[in-house]
Amino acid sequence: MSSTQAILDPLRVRIRRLQFTLGIGFLALVSGSVLSAALTLRLMERLQALPFDFLRIGFALVLSKLWVLAVLPLLCYGAARIIELRPGTTALGAAFTGQGFLLALDFVRGGVDGLLERGWLITLLDWGMFAVGVVLTRQAVVRGRADAGKQAEQAQKQAAEKKDEYAEFLQAAERAGEKIAQREAGTAEGQGAPVQSLPVPEQAPAPAEPVAESTERKPEDAPKAPAA
Repeated sequence: MSSTQAILDPLRVRIRRLQFTLGIGFLALVSGSVLSAALTLRLMERLQALPFDFLRIGFALVLSKLWVLAVLPLLCYGAARIIELRPGTTALGAAFTGQGFLLALDFVRGGVDGLLERGWLITLLDWGMFAVGVVLTRQAVVRGRADAGKQAEQAQKQAAEKKDEYAEFLQAAERAGEKIAQREAGTAEGQGAPVQSLPVPEQAPAPAEPVAESTERKPEDAPKAPAA
């Protein structure tokens, strides 16, 4: 039973990490897509007013990859502050989750031609943006773990300081108690020693009853015998 549990526990941890990685990648894609759509609608006129095509293409690529350039690093940084994440695995897994979902959508809509209709240059630029997002996400995880470690050290220092303050407070309380006890002892000595109670006198033993005479007294009126 113990051997089976020892085998299953690491497997469960890996499955949970995989689920978390996939979930955070999909969440970054959805949130980033909403943000990209909102920014694109607001900046559409300004992007069309740009004089050069490569500028418009560059801004369009940045907006389309906003989920991996900004949203995913922020989410991974916040998650790394709470739980322990592996930088490389988390960054690659989450980024490829979102990218794979986008490629699946393009394949469903247009097949292989839909994947290549933008041209090799734009495709390379798109994957270049993706690589930059992976690097940023990895750095975000590393920085999140470092900040979490600093926060833990600061919390330990604060706990140690509070412990020292509590120890000093206890020592001060003990010294105050000793001073109060010494003061009370001195006050008692100044008032004098307590009066000793006088001993109770012992009662004298009761007199013994008179011993009855062995011979009874003769009555006075008894006749005396005549002398011979």
